Amino acid sequence: MDGNIIELVDLTKKYGSFTAVNQLNLSIRKSEIFGLLGPNGAGKSTTILMMLGLTDPTSGSVTVCGINPTTNPIEAKRRIGYLPEDVGFYYNRTGAENLIYTAQLNGSPEKLASQSAEQLLARVGLSEESGKKTGKYSRGMLQRLGLADVLIKNPEVIILDEPTLGIDPTGVREFLDLIVALSREEGITVLFSSHDLHHVQQVCDRVGLFVGGKLLAEGDIQSLSRKLFAKSPYVIEARLSVKEEEKSEGELIFTAARLQALLINISGVNEVTKTNDLFEIGCSSDTTAEIARVLVDAGIGILHLNKKEYGLADIYYRYFEGGIGHE
Repeated sequence: MDGNIIELVDLTKKYGSFTAVNQLNLSIRKSEIFGLLGPNGAGKSTTILMMLGLTDPTSGSVTVCGINPTTNPIEAKRRIGYLPEDVGFYYNRTGAENLIYTAQLNGSPEKLASQSAEQLLARVGLSEESGKKTGKYSRGMLQRLGLADVLIKNPEVIILDEPTLGIDPTGVREFLDLIVALSREEGITVLFSSHDLHHVQQVCDRVGLFVGGKLLAEGDIQSLSRKLFAKSPYVIEARLSVKEEEKSEGELIFTAARLQALLINISGVNEVTKTNDLFEIGCSSDTTAEIARVLVDAGIGILHLNKKEYGLADIYYRYFEGGIGHE
């Protein structure tokens, strides 16, 4: 990557006494896919509007592709492609006609506009639908056409606002594959705003967690999980076969406390919890092999032993549901 293409410095937007975005500092690198994640009202949409030059900051600055959208919004719009949540087209025109019209609005001659439209329709998988009026398109087809519409002016940055909303699983997979290809193959920077944790985790290099107009944290999944789960960044899940104690009806039980006592001498093991028949062993380092050795030496059968990876859902819950975001 060749440096930062988006720079937000102490960016603030107030509407009267309400602060929508509060001293936001964020840098996004060229060719990166960055995910904006947060609940409704977190400040994501307001931030996007300031990046597009559609609303002015109260204070601070925003730079995209070396351009200040506040003072030079037209030039910024030439470099930025924006796909809103509800994309709109002329429904009495075909997909190809809509793209050609957009290209011509951006100064492309008719012949070149037609060629570009044909190439992009093929790129997003709509070649066979190019002659169909967009009023007959499905939600997924409209989103793919929207992506083609964004790309036809050759932007350096693409901003996507809830782009997978209402698309079927197959369509989502194809759309996300397109996003990754644009970033990796063509060096386009993508800003991906979404509520869907799974989709964000699938495609984004880094994420930013927004709440109350503030950026609480940003980074890749691994660095965020290390920060949030610093005491026990590694969790080993274990399902065991034991004969330690029997209830009157013959049910086998083995408590978390007894397992912790067995593992206490392993360096890095911090705590053991149990949910139903699954144990979670919190560790400060990856002790999977040592845990397996101790269990086998103790004559305990291992039915399942797996190192759990913290995902975006765990991180999101910790911030927004577990209280950190509301302290």
